[in-house]
Amino acid sequence: MRSLHHCLAPAKLNLFLHVVGRRADGFHLLQSVFQLIDHGDVLHFDLRPDERIVRSTDVPGVPEEQDLIVRALRLLQAEHARRHGRLPPGIEVAIEKVLPMGGGLGGGSSDAATALMAANHLWQAGLTQQELMDLGLPLGADIPFFMFGETAFAEGVGEALQAVPGPDCWYVVIEPGVSVPTPAIFSAPDLTRNTTPVTIADFSSSLVASGKQFDFGKNDLQDVAERLFPPVAEAATWLKSYGDARMTGSGACVFCAFSSEHEADQVLAQVSLSGASAWKAWKARSLKSHPMKSLLQNQAVME
Repeated sequence: MRSLHHCLAPAKLNLFLHVVGRRADGFHLLQSVFQLIDHGDVLHFDLRPDERIVRSTDVPGVPEEQDLIVRALRLLQAEHARRHGRLPPGIEVAIEKVLPMGGGLGGGSSDAATALMAANHLWQAGLTQQELMDLGLPLGADIPFFMFGETAFAEGVGEALQAVPGPDCWYVVIEPGVSVPTPAIFSAPDLTRNTTPVTIADFSSSLVASGKQFDFGKNDLQDVAERLFPPVAEAATWLKSYGDARMTGSGACVFCAFSSEHEADQVLAQVSLSGASAWKAWKARSLKSHPMKSLLQNQAVME
């Protein structure tokens, strides 16, 4: 097989995000539930006749050498060489960029995870899911989740994952028109760092009771992001008139869950009437598993 096209790199939402402590090395200890949604970048992979890893699409603000996709593929290429005694063919990657940078949706990490899964298949490298997760972790704490590929209760710095049932719902997501740098949020002196830890049972029982996620927990990063970036606060305040809206990740995007697509469409129709010209809003449905899993299973059957 020489190519894999139309590979969705789905966004994630943090249904809640608590900071429960801080390690001696400065990294924050987190608890969260990660939810995949059916909206994201689309990647296309083609093997090359040489051994180069090439990104054929320009991504403003992200030089090719710094792109997580390129860096992840080079790590896997080196691991392939170590295991099999030879370098695999190079790969050319084209990206249909949909997700904003600095939005808290995990776009770069999701792209890297999708690239690792695709290349592992195209190269027949033979790495297990856990081995791919371990390979990607040094590049970004969210990459293991996207490799894990299902709704997950996350702890540690986000790498300790356990599968949990997630809500079956629709989300309205607003991009408020700003990019939020994660370091600015985590370095803020007024960031809450001592939220009482919760358990999977706490989240699951709340989900069973309500049928939805949006009455559980909060995002500890949101107050800081709203203070530093007022457009985040404006979007969250507007969306809260329709439900328990909250920010995902370290921002900037905010979201609200709805029981049906019809409800989500009704809210989207109101966004255009809000007068906030900088906002971009869209809807997405929750996903139970990463679409690359079924894509690669189907490819394996065809082969």
